[in-house]
Amino acid sequence: MATKQSEQQPQSKKPLRVKQMKVNLDFTPRRMIIWLIIGLLFVPFIISMLTSQNPNATPLSQVIADVKDQKIEKIMVTGDSLEIKYTDASQKISQKEPGQNIYDVFSKAEVPLDGVEVTVKDQSMSQILWELALQLVFPVILVFVLGFFILRQAKGAQDGILGFGKSKAKIFVKGKQDTKFADVGGMDEAKKELEEIVDFLKNPKQYQKLGARTPKGVLLVGPSGTGKTLLARAVAGEANVQFLSMAGSEFMEMLVGVGASRVRDLFDTAKKLAPSIIFIDEIDAIGRMRGHGSMGGHDEREQTLNQILVEMDGFTTNDNVMVMAATNRGDLLDPALVRPGRFDRRVMVSLPDLEERKYILSIHAKGKPFEDDVKWERVAKRTVGFSGADLENMLNEAAIAVAREKREKIAFTDIEEAALKVKLGPSKRRLKDRNEREMTAYHEAGHAVIAHVLPNADPVHRISIVSRGMALGYTLTPPEQDKLQQTKSELEDNIAVMLGGRAAEQLIFNELTGGASSDIERATRIARAMVFELGMSKLGPVNMVPEYGDNYSRAMGEPYVISERFKQEADGEVSRIIDEQVQRVKLLLKKYKKSLDVISKKLVEVETLDADEFSALMGVDKAKN
Repeated sequence: MATKQSEQQPQSKKPLRVKQMKVNLDFTPRRMIIWLIIGLLFVPFIISMLTSQNPNATPLSQVIADVKDQKIEKIMVTGDSLEIKYTDASQKISQKEPGQNIYDVFSKAEVPLDGVEVTVKDQSMSQILWELALQLVFPVILVFVLGFFILRQAKGAQDGILGFGKSKAKIFVKGKQDTKFADVGGMDEAKKELEEIVDFLKNPKQYQKLGARTPKGVLLVGPSGTGKTLLARAVAGEANVQFLSMAGSEFMEMLVGVGASRVRDLFDTAKKLAPSIIFIDEIDAIGRMRGHGSMGGHDEREQTLNQILVEMDGFTTNDNVMVMAATNRGDLLDPALVRPGRFDRRVMVSLPDLEERKYILSIHAKGKPFEDDVKWERVAKRTVGFSGADLENMLNEAAIAVAREKREKIAFTDIEEAALKVKLGPSKRRLKDRNEREMTAYHEAGHAVIAHVLPNADPVHRISIVSRGMALGYTLTPPEQDKLQQTKSELEDNIAVMLGGRAAEQLIFNELTGGASSDIERATRIARAMVFELGMSKLGPVNMVPEYGDNYSRAMGEPYVISERFKQEADGEVSRIIDEQVQRVKLLLKKYKKSLDVISKKLVEVETLDADEFSALMGVDKAKN
């Protein structure tokens, strides 16, 4: 029998890991100064210790004994130190108690100093001065040095006591602005308005001869991403003047009066650099209508606005200082701010049209390699509603995707995928069961079928049940051309397209889902605009929005200009418009149910359909329904 070994082999011990401390020896000038100050704090203690203790000193009792034995020839007293010279020519050092008299020491020891030469060196004044320096002057110097560094650091961060009232404007030196009007894509009307401003700044005497004055302010109004800030930089570059840029939120602080102080400092700086341009980005942060804030007339924002009003058109003239401002919410600005004499001109910066998008794409395409199949006119037509920032981001996303796949050139499909990513978000391969895929397919097919058969709806560009962002699927119906306004029939058809997905779910599954929430929201928004703003209802052309503000939200202190009964009738009209389009969509889907089934089954199979594939499956053309 094999016997079990009772002895266990010793386990191997793991080596202990000792954490090594890393010492940062990177001595910057600031660190060296800080360590020097800390070292100076200990100088008085070190000096006192060195002067009070001397390990080689002969004890005073031994000196007294040597004097008694007549071995000492001379004693020289310097402060509390004793230099002893013996008869055999040797020398030693001793120490007495501070403030003690050498004669009293030997008198108490009953040892006479008759045969010893005693020399006392008077250092009382120098000792007093040294103690005064250690105890009074040295600490005061240290306090001033530390205070200097603290104030200097606070001033650099603009958060110190002395920096609260200073403006935080970024100053761009004359001649250092490389941005020109040629670098700004599109916006021909806006650039034409601003070219006159540039001519005013370059040739002021030409206009002064005719009695014309330079416009004091130019307000750029438009959606975000359209290039308002870029236009302001182009004006400074073309005019070749000093340019001071500051955001509206940078005027505000917790302390009362700081915003007004920064406004004064900003305009004082601009006057010293005149001729110059002050650019205030997002001016609605401080320029909103007064009297509607929660703090009344003592609101810090209103004080800042009042100071801007005084600086722009007060008793003192600013002929050589022009103010440019940009905002997305021009309707919220105070009337006193936008009146002539302050902001003389309002330049509307709108979304780019087809030709402008082509020009913007040509600017941002520089430095990027593209395949030969990329047609920029086709890309411009597919990007209706994109701002300049959206177009730049689209091409950048396409370049990133190609670099990630380690390809050398950007194809048209990469640009289309990037456009979808910018508009809807990145694609997500979510796990869906068969029932959810079918419901999503019928939902998107409902949108597409209604968009295809209605005469005033935009054509279908792509259908997909691939999730993007928060949406389980999407149906793209971009307009074929830019539209400055829409008719009542077009708005009604748009509402019908948005409600097509929900109606398809109810028709096929006799069930409703939460996937139509965004469709309902957009359809309701259009219907409310038709009733409350555009006068496209039985109530006639009556403006029923609040007197101030927008989005039909009743802000604090903003009264409606209509009665409660009339509002109820308006809400009823909104419901009527929605209900009419719901019934219309149901009839159309029943009529084209066969096409609806074919498209939804194909979507479940391939997930995405392009415009040509969808048109082939539909087999019918647009008609009046």
